[in-house]
Amino acid sequence: MVVADRPAGDSREDRGEPYKIAMLAPPWIPIPPEGYGGIEQVVGLLCEGLVQLGHRVTLFAAPGSRSSATVHEVLPEGHPDEIGQSLYESDHVSRVLDVLDQAAKDGEPFDVLHDHCGFTAVAFASRIPTPVVHTLHGPFTTDTGEFYSYHARHASLVAISEAQKESAPAGLPIAGVVPNPIDVDEWPFNSEKQDYLLWIGRFDDTKGAHRAVAAAQSAKVPLVVAGPVQPGQESYFEQEIEPHLDGDRMRYAGEVGGAEKHDLFANARALLMPIRWEEPFGMVMVEALACGTPVIAFPEGAATEIVQHEVNGYLVDDEQAIAAAIADLDKIDPAACRESVATRFSAETVADGYVQIYRRAASARQAR
Repeated sequence: MVVADRPAGDSREDRGEPYKIAMLAPPWIPIPPEGYGGIEQVVGLLCEGLVQLGHRVTLFAAPGSRSSATVHEVLPEGHPDEIGQSLYESDHVSRVLDVLDQAAKDGEPFDVLHDHCGFTAVAFASRIPTPVVHTLHGPFTTDTGEFYSYHARHASLVAISEAQKESAPAGLPIAGVVPNPIDVDEWPFNSEKQDYLLWIGRFDDTKGAHRAVAAAQSAKVPLVVAGPVQPGQESYFEQEIEPHLDGDRMRYAGEVGGAEKHDLFANARALLMPIRWEEPFGMVMVEALACGTPVIAFPEGAATEIVQHEVNGYLVDDEQAIAAAIADLDKIDPAACRESVATRFSAETVADGYVQIYRRAASARQAR
């Protein structure tokens, strides 16, 4: 799944030298996150993988972050309730660029700036001496497509799935495809499942919690739904989910993290993923599979790359097909589910994919 060509010629790897990497995380919440925090989880594991490969990584992140990389806390405090506000993002990125400038003046420049924030670093990539690699964590929209089409020539854009790459605006250069990582050893494996199904995510129509409810009711199987009700999602939750909750057959677990989240994944009979949009990745699918829990998903976005039909789950077309697939879950081997993600999405595999892209970015910047 990692597709980043290795250029020929001299490189740091050829000389046995590690890269000095500035890993730019969002400013909102610490790494690793205690609850919901997909990007933060990805960044944390990527840092671990790069350090394991011998590279020198400085993680620029929110206060309270922990990593085997060198941690640099940027802003005085985190901003979990102001996610997306340009004031904090631009302040965060600007302070990091000051550190990069000072490192260059001290004769210890960074080889690459790997950006996981919103848009600030990419917008100013042409004015940043350090090569900028930017992971595309979100879907393309009309506005973001126009933004990236203009600025892509100054940064190396990385897609997290083939589906995301294919959805890019025509002509937009993508430096490579590198999936999100997972450490399967952090997730408990359980081959003996309980009877309930699980849906976990944001309460947005495209994520399909209401479709999971309908499918579970049709199959007469208990369902647990979990995740934060974010601002703007209250009406959807109240109208589509809340009327079905009874605390028994239909239960809302709230926003879960840590051991509670692990237990929910490991004990579930299956994870339901009835999405109706081009999901760029879908980390919950990989997390469920790491626990030996099959995934039943609609064939949208990256689900077709993660779910291997009749091996670690089922790809189906509608709620009725979900109900039919539930009856066939005994045909799926939990060990095969875990094995299907253990190597493909390991931190080392993902880190190696990014190192290939760092090489290309550094070579391109040097040529310019």
